[in-house]
Parts: sequence; structure tokens; C-alpha cells
Amino acid sequence: MPVRVVDTATPSSQPSTGQDANAGHPSPPSCSLLSAGRCFAGTQNVSNVQNNEAWKVNVRIHGCDLEQGYLCGTMEALNVPLADTPVVTFWEGEIVDAKNYTFFTGKWEASPEDDIRHWSKFPSFTPLLSQIETDGGKSVDLSNYAHIFMRWKEQYFVNVGVDCGLTIAGFYYVCFSCSDGSISGFYYDPNSSPFQKLELKCTNEKDSGFTFSSYELQ
Repeated sequence: MPVRVVDTATPSSQPSTGQDANAGHPSPPSCSLLSAGRCFAGTQNVSNVQNNEAWKVNVRIHGCDLEQGYLCGTMEALNVPLADTPVVTFWEGEIVDAKNYTFFTGKWEASPEDDIRHWSKFPSFTPLLSQIETDGGKSVDLSNYAHIFMRWKEQYFVNVGVDCGLTIAGFYYVCFSCSDGSISGFYYDPNSSPFQKLELKCTNEKDSGFTFSSYELQ
């Protein structure tokens, strides 16, 4: 949720181009660190040519369905300069599994070139690159891969209005480590600073760790 550069309406969410691809593919590996109730904490770098800053960020997963390639949660940015209070957004995620979703986004103003450019920022994606370039990743088996690739799209602000000075027009390319629950991501929005990096660590054992203030999710 970077500072708004251009007031852009949030595009409607449409099924990814990979939604009907190869229904026989197995789901990504089941990982206890990627499940409802898990909490993560870290930073998002929002640097640009004018300044260099990082916001503290908390994320909580509220739902996860590996079979459908879906998860959702909330993201809380704690030290946003233009906001009087921490800013909380609700997001929905697409899990790349070559069954429900592929590495190609097909929406949100992201071209295949944008996709490859952002996925390639993750070292764990490098072994997959040649196959992705060949057939879009439709034949890649990620069921035993040590990382889970996702896209997170913020859908709405939970506790502030749309005039808060921030934008949720873009989305995150996300890489999740099944071994330690660490998350890295890059925000994509043509109207925002490129490659804003998200870095998160798992902070709880489901029932411990930080908690958010009480918000009602509509």
C-alpha cells in the first residue's frame, strides 16, 4: 500500500489466465506455517528518488485453501507518514500451482514481461525460469517445491477511507519459504515506485504473537 502517485481506480478482479490450466496438477505442498491464524511481521521498503524509508508491516492470514489456490488476510502498516493511525487493508491471494493460477497474472496492468521481471527477483524462481518461458509454467510441478509463489491483491481499506493518501491499485508478487515461514515480496503498480520490497518473518505458533486491534471485515 504505497503512497498514491496517481489516483487510479482499483481494477475489478478477474480469474487469472491460469485458472483452467491443466486441472490434473497437484496442489503446492501443505505447510503448517501457511495457514489461518499465522502472523508475520517485517517491513515494506517504499523508497523512491525523493526519500528512503521502510514501513513496519504486520500480516495475518485469515483463510487458506490450497486446493482452490486461495488465501486471504489483513495487512497493517504501522508508521505511514501521511496517516494518523496504522492503516489496515484486507487482501486476497492467488497461489501459483499451474492448476488454479499460473505465473502469468493476466490482469492488474501486469504484462508477461512484468511477471517474469518480478518473479526473477526471487532466487528460488531461477530454476523454474526456462520452463516458464517455454509453456508459461503449465507443466511445472510445484507440489514438492520448497517455496510457494503467490500474488496478494489488497481489496479495500479496513479502518481508513480511500482518501488516506495511499493506493491499493497494485498487487504483490510473493514468495513464501516452507522451511521457516519467511515471506518476501515486491509490489507492482505502474503508478508507484518500482520493486518496493516486502520482507516478513513468522511471529507466532498460531495462538501466540501479536494481535491486531478489533476490526470488522465486511
